[in-house]
Amino acid sequence: MFAIKIVLFILVIVAAVAMSVKVGSVESRSGEKRPTVNVRIGGIIAGVIMIILMLVLLGSVGQVGAGKRGVVLKFGAVTGRVLGEGIYAVTPFVNSVEIMDVQVQAYVSQAAAVSKDMQEVDTKVTLNYYIRPAKVNKIYQTLGRDFEDRIVKPSIQESVKASTASFTAEELVTKRADAKRAIEKSIEIRLLVHGLVMETVSITDFEFTPSFKKAVEDKVVAQQQVLTEQRNLEKIRIQKEQAIARAQAEAESLRLQKAEITPDLIKLRQIEVEKAAIDKWNGVMATYDGGSGPVPIMDVFSKSR
Repeated sequence: MFAIKIVLFILVIVAAVAMSVKVGSVESRSGEKRPTVNVRIGGIIAGVIMIILMLVLLGSVGQVGAGKRGVVLKFGAVTGRVLGEGIYAVTPFVNSVEIMDVQVQAYVSQAAAVSKDMQEVDTKVTLNYYIRPAKVNKIYQTLGRDFEDRIVKPSIQESVKASTASFTAEELVTKRADAKRAIEKSIEIRLLVHGLVMETVSITDFEFTPSFKKAVEDKVVAQQQVLTEQRNLEKIRIQKEQAIARAQAEAESLRLQKAEITPDLIKLRQIEVEKAAIDKWNGVMATYDGGSGPVPIMDVFSKSR
């Protein structure tokens, strides 16, 4: 739109110059024709009027770009009229238009706070927010264009301080998600009051003093050692229980075997042994020299040769 205005203004100037000056020629005594330039007073006046009218026209016509809104002013005062995207025309010398951006904007702020247990905490907050299109006239009227310094930055600082004070330093680490939600909720409420909408909040890890970091590291190491010892004790307990269970199982097995031994079972086992011995006998009677002559004996339990 700005380029179109420049082109139109140049064309008007050219036309005004053409109306103000008349180029001609005169014949000299020697018969030669020389060019002449005659200034027209009436043309100059007409040209000036044309330039003024063009300036007035160009000043009353403009364009609202994508993602923006136009706040219409009347003699510098907010009228309540908001222009959408596209070309607009307003009354010259009476109305003017201030363009406000309603796209999502990012604002980064470093915030310092104190935790519930009086530990110093630093964090970096990145806020994505946008202006509610229907509230641009109010924001321009009450805050102007420096609403980030007047509203956004203080909202972040106060929200971080208030929310951080509700958690201990350790909880800011172990319950980081809860702390982040508390900060987001506080920022959202503070911005909505002024017509600003929170999109997202990104929080860099909370930073503590070097002495506190060292204390946390030592505590973590001690806790890991305790966990290791507990696991070792648990392993020993399980091994002991397993050994007791095996011994009990073996004792129970022996008890059951002993309980199954009866006179009938013993007699059956003897019969089975004798039968096996008879099956092994080759029919030859064994003898024993008792001094008065060989005496046959029944040696069914000897192995055959």
